Amino acid sequence: MKLLIADDHPIFRKGLKDILQQSFSTVEIIECEAGDKTLEIIRLEKPDVAVLDIDMPHINGLDICQTVYSEGLPTRIIILTMYKEEEMFNKAFLTGAMGYVVKDNSVVEIVECIKEVMLGKKFIGPALQGFLTKFKEADKKKDRIRELLHSLTQAELKTLKLVSQNRASKEIAELLFVSVKTVENYRSRICKKLELDPRNNSLLLWVSENRELLATIKEF
Repeated sequence: MKLLIADDHPIFRKGLKDILQQSFSTVEIIECEAGDKTLEIIRLEKPDVAVLDIDMPHINGLDICQTVYSEGLPTRIIILTMYKEEEMFNKAFLTGAMGYVVKDNSVVEIVECIKEVMLGKKFIGPALQGFLTKFKEADKKKDRIRELLHSLTQAELKTLKLVSQNRASKEIAELLFVSVKTVENYRSRICKKLELDPRNNSLLLWVSENRELLATIKEF
């Protein structure tokens, strides 16, 4: 197994490396302290697992995770961090992380986490299980939204993405080379397909709440 440890604290990296070498008989460990170098190594070396801190110079761990996910790289990402906030937890799994371990519990949990992740399973320590339950519930809602988004035509999806960029109907019409009335028709059909009330700026509210999810949907 090839494993990457990325953390800007050398003493912490050394301790983690010792634990992992004792726990896995055949492991090749690569160390890194900066985010840009970490991403470069993942692209070139394609380690089986990368254990990333969130706070690193140049590129943070969550942005690396997002890039690995969007580029379809095979490396499985584990976030190992001091952050116990639900917002950070959600961002990690939305950007493709397979595991999330708090540094307070790292000695106990990191080995188990790596084993689970190598089996293709997600791992969250007991202290954060409540976050996982809420995340799964939210994920079901997002799956429903993805289904609705795939019902949009290409023109409607382009319109929706431009709405999410705070573009007015006139500007959208100019960018899509159509009339303002056509854009308004697109917006009306989008509201219907997304099960939104076309009144009271419901579409603007929807894109505000779902901007990150919308960014992951590619035009077809």
